[in-house]
Amino acid sequence: MTETPQRPLRVLAAMSGGVDSAVAAARAAEAGHDVTGVHLALSANPQSFRTGARGCCTLEDSRDARRAADVIGIPFYVWDLAERFREDVVDDFIAEYEAGRTPNPCLRCNEKIKFAALLDKALALGFDAVCTGHYAQVIRGADGARELHRASDMAKDQSYVLGVLDERQLAHALFPLGDTTTTKDEIRAEAERRGLAVAKKPDSHDICFIADGDTQGFLASRLGKAEGDIVDESGAKLGTHEGAYGYTIGQRKGLRIGTPAPDGKPRYVLDISPVNNTVTVGPVDALDVTALTAIKPRWCGTPPSGVGTYTAQLRAHGDETPVRAELVDDTLDISFAEPVRGVAPGQAVVLYDGTRVVGSATIATTRRAAPVA
Repeated sequence: MTETPQRPLRVLAAMSGGVDSAVAAARAAEAGHDVTGVHLALSANPQSFRTGARGCCTLEDSRDARRAADVIGIPFYVWDLAERFREDVVDDFIAEYEAGRTPNPCLRCNEKIKFAALLDKALALGFDAVCTGHYAQVIRGADGARELHRASDMAKDQSYVLGVLDERQLAHALFPLGDTTTTKDEIRAEAERRGLAVAKKPDSHDICFIADGDTQGFLASRLGKAEGDIVDESGAKLGTHEGAYGYTIGQRKGLRIGTPAPDGKPRYVLDISPVNNTVTVGPVDALDVTALTAIKPRWCGTPPSGVGTYTAQLRAHGDETPVRAELVDDTLDISFAEPVRGVAPGQAVVLYDGTRVVGSATIATTRRAAPVA
């Protein structure tokens, strides 16, 4: 079961302005902890971030968080982490796309902002833990070490984007929603019972720092247009693009290829090469990946040794797939029991042992299935 603290803690509740973080803060306070709410100002110009209820970084969101803290009856502050967020999340996002990789900014935000910059500052100020509205569980294992596990409700599980947390960070993390099997509607009903005005506020979607949701336009404004070729697997030119960074592995729509494939079937992005600024497309079967290597591993506890069997998750809302994995010189070698599709360098691969999160790493290279003769 989820570990229950033996004594009241001084808790810093990260409040995004949404319903989940508000209910999490309320539950922490109700459990007897000394809770202080904090909203992270992640943009020097919050109005340039999403407006309405689609983001987590707007002026409206900070006001919603403050109103929720007032209702709960806890102190509330706004902390300016805009410069750190720009350097560690936004600039990293741009650099990864420029290098032909597909990053996950939410995962990077959890690693660098919420459980590094925020947690370090909280501990320096005498807080015991940081509380968030993520759906995941911290459980004390048989050896006394803290483990990260999936949420009780798999439909809401967010352990994938928390797979970057190490044991020290887990020791200071509270996820009050992780062991609940209530539906999101029930969470909203709970918020309404508590008098929280965010009860009916829609969930945030997409990337908070891209104001209009146009990722390609955002990247173009920062990286500029760079025309290159779209080619097939033989290298034959099929069309042109205005920036290889505007494509992702597995993409089907928006390729702007005038000539249909010989077999009449759709084509998909198979490879993105920033070196020669080309995008390679081909049939869907060519997306099948049988193995990968991943770098920069982060372990939620003791690193594994030798070859192990696990399940792996490759996207925030993706399915699990059986794998064999081995750590060799700080690089993960992973092979899949069955081929998987749409795996892109830059994405995170998170390993699980049952519901326990073993760790996370960044996909560096992939190996495709041999073509059928």
